[in-house]
Amino acid sequence: MVPVSRLLPGDSPRKDASAAHVEELAAVGAPLPPITVHRASMRVIDGAHRLRAARLRGDRTIAVRFFDGDERDAFVLAVRLNTAHGLPLTLAERKAAAQRVIGYHPQWSDRAIAAVVGVSDKTVAALRGESGATPPFERLGRDGRYYPRDRVAGRLRAGEIFARNPKASPLEVARVAGISATTAKDVRARVRRGEDPVPETHRARLSGGRAATPVGAPSPDRRTIARRLRADPSMRFSESGRTLLRRLDGPGTDPAEWVALAGSVPGHCKHVVAELARMCAEDWLRFAAALENRSATAC
Repeated sequence: MVPVSRLLPGDSPRKDASAAHVEELAAVGAPLPPITVHRASMRVIDGAHRLRAARLRGDRTIAVRFFDGDERDAFVLAVRLNTAHGLPLTLAERKAAAQRVIGYHPQWSDRAIAAVVGVSDKTVAALRGESGATPPFERLGRDGRYYPRDRVAGRLRAGEIFARNPKASPLEVARVAGISATTAKDVRARVRRGEDPVPETHRARLSGGRAATPVGAPSPDRRTIARRLRADPSMRFSESGRTLLRRLDGPGTDPAEWVALAGSVPGHCKHVVAELARMCAEDWLRFAAALENRSATAC
């Protein structure tokens, strides 16, 4: 039970409150159901009408369930709860909420956002297109797992990894490239035979009939992903985020950079540097695996 005087208005997806609904709730003699409150700010996430009704009938306290998380997650929860019960959100309110969720979590799939907001996945896709937000090479599904948007691109990424490190584990490569372990093994076999990692039949699935990027060419998504990460406040304004961005901000988008770097290493150091590079690659693979292992609980 929390004093009503301590609670503040929240960042609600609802544009206007309903005075009639507040009066109906105030007329109920029984205790009002608990409201949901963001603990860090004491702002109401769900239950603004109940809080107004409690104040209208002179209640000094109200039952509260606290939510611990950042303000973006608090807004997503507000949308989810307001969609599930109570007065339904209007279509305009749901679309506006979807646009904000797309901005907060661009890696979420259209269906995952649609399930939260209460619109169709086609509506979410249209809103994403209108906002100019380009989805990343993988999406986070409703089951909490990441899935590649383009399996051809996943094969190409795996081919690049096996070309650099033929002894790489197919399981680790699968996790990094966003493909299945079976597909990773097939890519490894193709690379060893000197074949294209993408079967000819798969190339027809590329959107717009565009030609696939050849092995060794810079990934078209890497620069975009890095730029988005640098623009993300949660990364820029935390020490750990800035540290990770510095480590990610290195050569690699242009194969010529690697060639130039390799040419600058003294001959007597090349074997040591090569071994150190392999160790760094293994560290990044372990880091990628650690991230994906926690993806199911990080929503």
